[in-house]
Amino acid sequence: MAKPRFMQLVTLALLVGGMSASLLLAQGKTFKVGVPLPLTGAEAKFGEMEKQAYEMAVNEINAKGGVKGTNLVLDIQDSGGKPETATAIVEKFITIDKYPIVVGEYSSQCSYAVAGVAEKYKVPYLVVTGAADKITQQGWKNVYRLNPPASLYNMGVFSFFENVAKPKTIAILYENTDFGTSTSKAMKEYCDAHGVNVVLFEGYQAGGVDFKPILQKVKSLRPDVVYMVSYLMDASLLMRQSKELDINPQIFIGGGAGHTLPEFLQNAAEASEYCMSATLWTPQAKYPGAKEFFDNFKKKFDKEPDYHGAEAYAAAYVLADTLKRAKSFTADDIRTALSETNMMTAFGPVKFVSWGKFTNQNRMDTLVLQVINKKFETVWPKEGASAKYVFPAPHWRDRK
Repeated sequence: MAKPRFMQLVTLALLVGGMSASLLLAQGKTFKVGVPLPLTGAEAKFGEMEKQAYEMAVNEINAKGGVKGTNLVLDIQDSGGKPETATAIVEKFITIDKYPIVVGEYSSQCSYAVAGVAEKYKVPYLVVTGAADKITQQGWKNVYRLNPPASLYNMGVFSFFENVAKPKTIAILYENTDFGTSTSKAMKEYCDAHGVNVVLFEGYQAGGVDFKPILQKVKSLRPDVVYMVSYLMDASLLMRQSKELDINPQIFIGGGAGHTLPEFLQNAAEASEYCMSATLWTPQAKYPGAKEFFDNFKKKFDKEPDYHGAEAYAAAYVLADTLKRAKSFTADDIRTALSETNMMTAFGPVKFVSWGKFTNQNRMDTLVLQVINKKFETVWPKEGASAKYVFPAPHWRDRK
């Protein structure tokens, strides 16, 4: 029996234009995007915040007409923070669901694993929070990273060292993950090059219940700075036990991650006071829409977002901008449009460039925040500060 005229036309379009299933989906007024995230497990707090930020942004985009009259739809799947689960999810996104772009994941391990899958299938992948340097150092043509690499997370901290703290000694503690080792290595290299004596450089297993043995080493060495790269629960416990052991450096500084989440203030409680951290974003950042995003997120979800939420929110807008400029919703055209991105977001500027070993990597300034009166304040650089930094931090016994 002869095919109906409509089916003949569709078949012809598929044969001639190489149209993907995702393009047909888009023509049906929805465009699905695969997003793997850790919604259970140790990193679930990060995944939850990012999920909420993605959904908030997509709702805003769709309320304004979507992309070319097409609504964005998020297919968010729980990786549990496990690389093997993340890769299985993304294999399905690409080979079965036929999604022409993948966005997301949280940790460096999962992001690196997903990047390998995306490169294998030649599908563009927008990395949003995974920070290990190696993710964009493989020469991969399909992997684009919105956030700075781990080695640049501390640029604001370095500036603070040079202009204010001028430390002579430092102890570096780090979770032995891709993010922890990359970030702490960058700090050590900076200190070695600038005459800051690294008196302790020690990794630890994530999820510890007692950091007192390693902290006793820190106390005996009496460093000017204690620098820690930790996720939420470890960051909180390290600070609480530092207080219990009466460790009093000039300042405690985190390398981002757990030291910037609002739950850090709750979990570390008074031990969080005066702790500084590198950060990629704060609501006081001078980016259009930064404060509005912060206020709207807090109102909607009754909690404050940190830079992870801002990254996810911005990533949705980068996706929308990319799709608007793409000639079609195929992987090839989306990749081309993504590579030409040059825009300002609530998270900051986004432009993918290559330098040194990095390929398709966004580059931007980083900041320093500090807990002052039980809330996060931007303290460095001075021109973007919301409060004056407290340095050196008073000894525990001298605090009210």
